[in-house]
Amino acid sequence: MQDRYSRQELFPPIGKEGQAKIRSKHVLLIGAGALGSGNAEVLTRAGVGKLTIIDRDYVEASNLQRQQLYTEEDVLEKLPKAAAAFKRLRAIDSSVDIRPIIGDANVEMLVEFIQDIDLMIDATDNFETRMMINDLSQKYKIPWIYGACVGSFGMSFTIIPGKTPCLNCLLQSIPIQGMTCDTGGIIGPTVQMVIAQQSAEALKILVEDWEAVRTSFVSFDMWRNQYTSMKMSRAKKQHCLSCGEAPTYPYLAVENQTKTTVLCGRDTVQIRPPQPKQLVLSELAEQLKRLGYEVKGNPYLLSVEWAENRLVIFQDGRALIHGTKDLTQAKTIYQKILG
Repeated sequence: MQDRYSRQELFPPIGKEGQAKIRSKHVLLIGAGALGSGNAEVLTRAGVGKLTIIDRDYVEASNLQRQQLYTEEDVLEKLPKAAAAFKRLRAIDSSVDIRPIIGDANVEMLVEFIQDIDLMIDATDNFETRMMINDLSQKYKIPWIYGACVGSFGMSFTIIPGKTPCLNCLLQSIPIQGMTCDTGGIIGPTVQMVIAQQSAEALKILVEDWEAVRTSFVSFDMWRNQYTSMKMSRAKKQHCLSCGEAPTYPYLAVENQTKTTVLCGRDTVQIRPPQPKQLVLSELAEQLKRLGYEVKGNPYLLSVEWAENRLVIFQDGRALIHGTKDLTQAKTIYQKILG
């Protein structure tokens, strides 16, 4: 296996010195779905020293169309994604120190080992977790790479504390999508394009080629043949609560996290979003019906059948997940529908 990284070392911006730096670094990957599995494979094949993967979900048949590490056997065994990823990645490069964590990425979990991290990569499916990653990045001065995709649309941005705007700065400037893969669908090439953007940026950071790091916000539509690169230097806000002159890191606070509660005497979990939403229930109902879900409702709420569970969604974003007392499962179902 002496020649394993030889072609990467022949690339002048990396070389043997850069390869040694890659081997010395620790990357935290939050999420092991489409973006997570792709980034994990690229980094493992590149010879990263340590890779920690956090994911709370298990492999389902609908994942196989785009989540490249998983197989039908993983679906039949209902393997957690972090465990299935570990099994496959170990077979690719056993010299990489891979740490799978099966659980919900939260502030308490991440703070325990974040000071040992050189880079964080976003492979999540919701903005609550992304904003938590953003605040941790700013507080502990760790770069992270944002990525998202739905349908044929994808986007990516590299955030370097003290140099670039943070995600909180950008929220009013970037084309945020409200749909998720479970409500808007997704094609494989979109996933691969975002993975390419994120993993290329990761390698630049790991070899410490800071001049090569992309400073623009990239978005694209693979189906409509559109590609946009926006310079974001002016988006940095002096009074940003995450990266401004007097940061308070609001998304690390308990009050800004989703509230989950098992209802007493019922096989039901209530979920409240960090901030009240203003959902257009009629539009959400039509969207879910087109995807084949059984939806009933009135002006005040929607009832949605989801496999063995039933969701009741209210206009302010609150939801009841019937058929479970598992807080993590309920939160996963909620975020698949509402992002």
